[in-house]
Amino acid sequence: MEFFRIKRDIPFMSYARTTTIISLVTFLLSIFFLFTRGLAFSVEFTGGTVIEVHYAAAIDPGLAQAALEKAGIVKASVQNFGTAEDLIIRLPLVAGESSAQASTKVLTALDSSSAHVELRRVEFIGPQVGKELVTNGAIALALVCIGIMAYLAIRFEWRFAIAAIIANMHDIVIILGFFAFFRWEFSLTVLAAVLSVLGYSVNESVVVFDRIRENFRKFKKAGVAEIINNAITATISRTIITHGCTEMVVLSMLLFGGESLHNFALALTIGILFGIYSSVLVSSPIVLWLGATRAHFVKSDTPAAPVVGAKS
Repeated sequence: MEFFRIKRDIPFMSYARTTTIISLVTFLLSIFFLFTRGLAFSVEFTGGTVIEVHYAAAIDPGLAQAALEKAGIVKASVQNFGTAEDLIIRLPLVAGESSAQASTKVLTALDSSSAHVELRRVEFIGPQVGKELVTNGAIALALVCIGIMAYLAIRFEWRFAIAAIIANMHDIVIILGFFAFFRWEFSLTVLAAVLSVLGYSVNESVVVFDRIRENFRKFKKAGVAEIINNAITATISRTIITHGCTEMVVLSMLLFGGESLHNFALALTIGILFGIYSSVLVSSPIVLWLGATRAHFVKSDTPAAPVVGAKS
């Protein structure tokens, strides 16, 4: 499906050096913030107490947060959970305080601001469990990257695999850089968004790479840069339709999904925007600079020279 067709190819590769420098600077800044500021891991990763409470009527999480802060519980994270009447409260580990003591303290603070609060569940997450989640999350990310590289190397060529994984890691590191710089909470839902962005970004790269491979077979006299420019231009309409529809859904979650979906939608929004950018202006220039040519996809039409001295 195409809403419009661009008749003249846009010379994307003529801007490749500039866009790559911008990407490199952004990538290095993200790494810098990750090392200097670090990620603000949620209770799932650091360990703590998770408390679910139910109100008789809809409750603003900000009011519950204020009641907890008034009682001296200043590091609690309060979000709606499922309905407007349910809240999920996450408390970091406190030395010498059990989960039962923490839940009693929270319930007392909430009772002071509302007479109809019901404790639904209390869960304790130990620091060892949180450490295992960090490790398992890193392993999952590494396995996804290895799988993507293997898939692209088999389907296309190793140059395309390297270009795609560099572009995908560019997206992931920039998402993490945003979360480190602004100190947004990094939770399991955000990790799920990061893994989703990996798959989403590689899908866009595959579409562009598929058109590049097709162009290598179709245009015998065109240069590599011209072939890549044509491939990107030809897929622009598809890119706008696909990413535009996806971004509308993600923005609706970001604006109207509440606190529980906010960081998840935020990570997806950043990932989709940079995924478009990296598929066009990061992975494609890398393919060009790695020396991809028509010969890698199309066998030479020139007949083999006869062997000297062979009998006819």
